[in-house]
Amino acid sequence: MTVRLYDSKSQTLTDLVPVVNGQVGIYVCGPTVQSAPHIGHLRSALAYDLWRRWLNYRGYAVTLVRNVTDIDDKILAGVENSSEPWWALAYRVEVEFTSAYARLGIRPPTYEPRATASVQNMLDLIAELIERGHAYPAPDASGDVYFDTASWPNYGELTRQKPADMEAAPDADPRGKRDARDFALWKGYKPSEPASAAWASPWGPGRPGWHIECSAMAQRYLGDRFDIHGGGLDLRFPHHENELAQSNAAGLAFANHWVHNGLITVGGAKMSKSLGNSVFAAEFIDRSGALAARYYLSSAHYRSTMDYSDGALGEAVSALERIGTFLRRAERGLGAHADTATDVPHPFSAAMDDDLAIPQALAVLHERTTAGNAALDADDRATAAICRAEVVAMVDVLGINPLAPEWQDAGSAPATAALDTLVRSLIEHRELARADRDFASADRIRDQLAAARIQLEDTPTGSHWRLES
Repeated sequence: MTVRLYDSKSQTLTDLVPVVNGQVGIYVCGPTVQSAPHIGHLRSALAYDLWRRWLNYRGYAVTLVRNVTDIDDKILAGVENSSEPWWALAYRVEVEFTSAYARLGIRPPTYEPRATASVQNMLDLIAELIERGHAYPAPDASGDVYFDTASWPNYGELTRQKPADMEAAPDADPRGKRDARDFALWKGYKPSEPASAAWASPWGPGRPGWHIECSAMAQRYLGDRFDIHGGGLDLRFPHHENELAQSNAAGLAFANHWVHNGLITVGGAKMSKSLGNSVFAAEFIDRSGALAARYYLSSAHYRSTMDYSDGALGEAVSALERIGTFLRRAERGLGAHADTATDVPHPFSAAMDDDLAIPQALAVLHERTTAGNAALDADDRATAAICRAEVVAMVDVLGINPLAPEWQDAGSAPATAALDTLVRSLIEHRELARADRDFASADRIRDQLAAARIQLEDTPTGSHWRLES
């Protein structure tokens, strides 16, 4: 069957027809490494890991590029009141992202370029835009360079907006702009910024704007035209809209398809640092184990909104226990029959081919698990062996095989759940002590937890814990 995907630009379900037969090039907007990863970052990376795994299963050679934005306003702001250099912050946080991805079984991308390593490509692309009349240096000699949105008739086509209805671009001082919607391609150096955060350019020292980074890196690693551009739904505007405009204006065909994964809410509210309701990746994975975390984040359709709440991982843990119990039972009871290999069942592949419909694919997985258990109960070894082989094929494709070597540490999930119960009990006692203004008792509980290498983080929505690495 043909793999189909939902194209955000055309807003239609469409066949995937690769630029090069048998190969698929995917560019995914990776993190801006200014602070620790949260579960939204994990879900986005996992969505494209699943796309990659399925396309590999279908016989495609996939080149997956996921960038790291390691120079940005937010990174510089993160060290304003710190002695830590901006590049040290960026690298430290990048390591946290890499660790979280690895724990979740997300395979490393084919290439993972940092923005700071592609500045020359960005300068070349900016120069091309100026040459074509689609960009201009600021007249105030600030060193800023802007994309001229009025010069590009198709501006707004990705999100189907008219420029007149768009908000002003807040990414640079507007005094040098011809139009408030024009966005920064290059940001001139300011004396208040670290000298190390500036590169030489024809328009003066400075650093790249956010949007030009991805256009330049996608072209560098995938060429002028490639198959899929992915990212979170929150990036459609302005980031992806601006990427599309500046790339096309520079003469690049750019992405054939745009794919966007849905976001995660917490208790019905958008997850954000300002609301204090972010669920950080390390704590989330520690809470129930990496395998259950992967299952949970992949269980909803990748384009849907997921609402996270306490206890949400329980169903994932139970589902994995059912699968693992069947596979272990089959190994014990089938002997030589257990080595049977097979492809995934047709209903599973049909669901995966249909815009990666994993909820429907999981339904097939659990149906075959139930059928396999029934066959073992009836001593129907041949049917049980087929069911086992199909279950193994499906969980291997999804990266959730509880018997796979990479998940053997996942057996610590029950212990993690037990620890979570004990720690939360102590947190409740601490909160009661604080409410009674018994700060000595509250501090004693924090010290006891710290002695066990358990760190607390107090937020407006309550206290959260994590194990020190």
